[in-house]
Amino acid sequence: MDAPAPAPAPEARRKAEKVRCDACPVMCYVAPGKTGACDRYANLDGRIVRCDPLTVLDRRIEAGDSVVPFLAAGWNGEIVPEAERFVTGIGAGTTYPDYKPAPFIVSREVEGADLVTVVTEAIFSYCGVKVKIDTDRHLGPETALVRARGEPVGHVSTAEYGSQMLSLGGVRHLTGGEKAEGRVTCETLLALCNREAVELTIDGGESVIVQAGEAPIVNGVRETRMRVGCGSATIGMFATQWRGLVDEVVVVDDHITGVVSEHQAGKEIGWPDTGIKILGRRSTPGRYFRVAAPGTGWGGADIEDPLQILGPWNARKGARPGLTLLMVSTTGEQHAYYVLDEDLVPRPAPLPEALREPVEIIAENCEPALCTVLFMGGAGGSLRAGVTRNPVRLTRSVQGGETTMTSGGAPVYVWPGGGITLMVDVTTLPERSFGHVPTPALVAPLEFTLPRAAYAAMGGHEGAIREVEDVLARGGDYGDAARSLGARGGPAWPPRRR
Repeated sequence: MDAPAPAPAPEARRKAEKVRCDACPVMCYVAPGKTGACDRYANLDGRIVRCDPLTVLDRRIEAGDSVVPFLAAGWNGEIVPEAERFVTGIGAGTTYPDYKPAPFIVSREVEGADLVTVVTEAIFSYCGVKVKIDTDRHLGPETALVRARGEPVGHVSTAEYGSQMLSLGGVRHLTGGEKAEGRVTCETLLALCNREAVELTIDGGESVIVQAGEAPIVNGVRETRMRVGCGSATIGMFATQWRGLVDEVVVVDDHITGVVSEHQAGKEIGWPDTGIKILGRRSTPGRYFRVAAPGTGWGGADIEDPLQILGPWNARKGARPGLTLLMVSTTGEQHAYYVLDEDLVPRPAPLPEALREPVEIIAENCEPALCTVLFMGGAGGSLRAGVTRNPVRLTRSVQGGETTMTSGGAPVYVWPGGGITLMVDVTTLPERSFGHVPTPALVAPLEFTLPRAAYAAMGGHEGAIREVEDVLARGGDYGDAARSLGARGGPAWPPRRR
């Protein structure tokens, strides 16, 4: 009797049961009915498929028209003009290994022009987000570490007018530190890019909850408005409305505190001197720096009592008993009214009704406080090789404006200089447009659109060009599921002639 055949080696059994995914550098084995490490690809009956459907932007949806899914039940066979549809990189799959053409290279005719759109999901190790937080609150000193779940994920950048800026991510946080730092950085970036709320803490500063398109929450308090301007600008805007209603106005601001009686705006309308003294560094008449340290109090300073920034009043320069004083922040959220007593000491008093509207108009002119998240990444070799056999020609074409670059159909800003470094507002993309791979890195959709003749001239993969109808009917290497959406914020995809 023949001896029984030896059992397959464990590795052989594993490979027989699982399918190896080549969509990213991890190259993981995926068990039947399971997803890979990135949750983007799954093993469906022995075939690797993309879990999210290919996303197609449709101008008819954008306009509010009804749309019947292509080749779905109820479709009457009518071909919709190609110009109405744009295949995005969302759900398309990734070009990996480098030698393969992009997942979809789509031919389209728009107003008589023969165009090609190359569609891919790009893996970004060199990427991050720039976060703009509309608040006067001091979140932390410049260059201070920003942490998520205790791990460093970025740093505080320079403050801008009425906003605090954070720079998060980057290759050094993703791959240059400990495993936990890279993992948390990737998860933080992914959540922010997909418009989810993330809590961040700043070394030597505050805690802030950030979500794209939503108001920031600083130390548990939701911001409602960003400042109308600095203290000096506020005086310039509203001095005429205060004239005759109050003797002195001080607009408290960590940046530039303004004093109306000294300010050029006050002088222009004949505002008399009051003998006020500000404890700060005088810049120009009526404009003071460093009246207090940065903080979360009045005007982004570390004070809760605005009288702290005042010195003794000078009777020889106009101070007198009964002189009235309005102190207000740059958002109008904080305001207080005082009257000088016999000793020229300001005493709190109720705000006169006549001053209520001039105070409220400051708040009225403040814009809603929001968080803005810009994804920023450098498009490297793999995805460029999926576009053309000569990748540098794609770089030159993008930099020269011949190739229009979009992300999920949304307009991107391409930085001048070498390479393809892009930024895009995440709120202009469809929801959940970003993914990740566990290397760790983010995955973002990209589309490159250019004339077909120019694509051929740059050495593009002409043999992989397909029509829109064929893409929607048969799908690609990773499945045939597709969805149609309208565009957010106006698409950048091939422009209509006006």
